[in-house]
Amino acid sequence: MLTKKQKKEIIEELSKKIADSKTVVICDFKGLSVADLAEIRGKLRENNAEMMVAKKTLAKLAFEKAGIEMDTKSMEGQLAFVYGGESEVASPKALAEFSKKKENLKILAGVLESKAIDADGVISLSKIPSREELLASVVGTIKAPISGFVNALSGNLRNLVQVLDQIKENK
Repeated sequence: MLTKKQKKEIIEELSKKIADSKTVVICDFKGLSVADLAEIRGKLRENNAEMMVAKKTLAKLAFEKAGIEMDTKSMEGQLAFVYGGESEVASPKALAEFSKKKENLKILAGVLESKAIDADGVISLSKIPSREELLASVVGTIKAPISGFVNALSGNLRNLVQVLDQIKENK
């Protein structure tokens, strides 16, 4: 049984993490083994994200303190809160991949930029490419016309060298 002081500390910590994070994912981990939880926490750590387990009542109070309306009391299962990460899509992506392997992990809801989203919103968020992938595609798009131009110029120079070589051989 938690003391009032411990409960206040949990509420403070969780509300601070919720307020500071761009995304928060709420998931049900009921039925997962300790090894599975350790594995998912390791994957989250790779993305600078963390997982915290809290009681539904304490979580509801923490969300209220952070200024987000989220009814955690009506959610089923044992709740874990995943927050932080390198980008908005890092932790939802890691959880979505893990939930495909382990059906006991269920994504229930989330928060994006201090606004509550449902499970479908979190899954949609997990399908968005990461910032690095988007930057790479932009660079590739910018590079394509330049590469084509360079190839066209080098093709003309190659043709000129071949013509001059043919003239040389004929003389």
